Amino acid sequence: MNYLVSVIFRAIPLAMMGVCVGFGLYVANAGDQPGNFVAGRVVTALGAICLCLFCTAATIIRQLIGRFNAVDRVLYPALGYLVAAITVGYGVSVFAGESGAGQNDHYVAGHVVFGIGLISGCVATVALASTKFSLIPANSRLPVGERTPPAGAFPRSAVTVMAAIPVVLAVVGWGFAITNLAMTTSPARFTVGHVVAGLAMICTSLIGLVLSILRQIQDDYGPRDRSLWPGLVIAMGTLSLVWGVVLLVLDREPYYRTPGFVMIGLGLVCFSILSKVGLLALVWRHTFALANRVPLLPIGTALACLFLAAFVFQAALTDTNVFIAARVLVGLGAICFSLYSIVSILESGTSSSGS
Repeated sequence: MNYLVSVIFRAIPLAMMGVCVGFGLYVANAGDQPGNFVAGRVVTALGAICLCLFCTAATIIRQLIGRFNAVDRVLYPALGYLVAAITVGYGVSVFAGESGAGQNDHYVAGHVVFGIGLISGCVATVALASTKFSLIPANSRLPVGERTPPAGAFPRSAVTVMAAIPVVLAVVGWGFAITNLAMTTSPARFTVGHVVAGLAMICTSLIGLVLSILRQIQDDYGPRDRSLWPGLVIAMGTLSLVWGVVLLVLDREPYYRTPGFVMIGLGLVCFSILSKVGLLALVWRHTFALANRVPLLPIGTALACLFLAAFVFQAALTDTNVFIAARVLVGLGAICFSLYSIVSILESGTSSSGS
């Protein structure tokens, strides 16, 4: 990978962060139209995920171009966790300070931003695990041995901690989702329960990505991993897509539409993650001739999000119930496009690792 290409790939997540933050702040300050409060804060918070994806991209790229140093090893994961902590803290402050007992926009915005912070924490863990990414292509060229950790791999205790982080964050997300679904007494709780469940599915998908990276770094990635982790992501993406479609088909109340469209968008994000998990599985000790086509998957999901957003924007002219969904889908499209840069980087770093 040459330096110019590396700069472009690092710039993509930053540009998408700018799109999310700029568009989100514009929506939040666009007036008193219903939904501006929730949509503005949620879209702005999606920029946190893009920034964490930048940290992952920078961590891997600097290893590929031979410029990774001790400062990078600490700086990028720390920045990711800091952004995640700020996002979680802001989300908690928004919903904890509301007085409507799960009835108002603060409740919805706060919980969704909180869930986005959980995803950011998972992505920051991907960046942390990727600090030894250079071992993956090196290990992939080696013959199958006794699966002893290679020199320079993570200590077993560090692997355990990193593997546990996305699991804990996913459990927290599922806990909030299930609690709100079980206590659905208002449109706000209904929306929070479904959308946070979709965010928890993304966290669950990122478990597969973190463990795929860790097990390849430790040279402990086997045939079971090759099908298990991509299968987990496919299951989460399919579940989110079907969940969203079911909500739209049922349409028993107008407030079914926002979580319905958002769940479809979150499912598309899961399939963008699949491109990373699947690529790692396909090229591990194998030569995959179509590896350079895998980055087309997040491009497709990004376009799907944006086309769906265009449709929902048009619908919002006569139906205010989809106002929030239209704007959130734009932010989800930005995340999918950010994931394109990560997948392209992975393809560049692993494409020569088959045997």
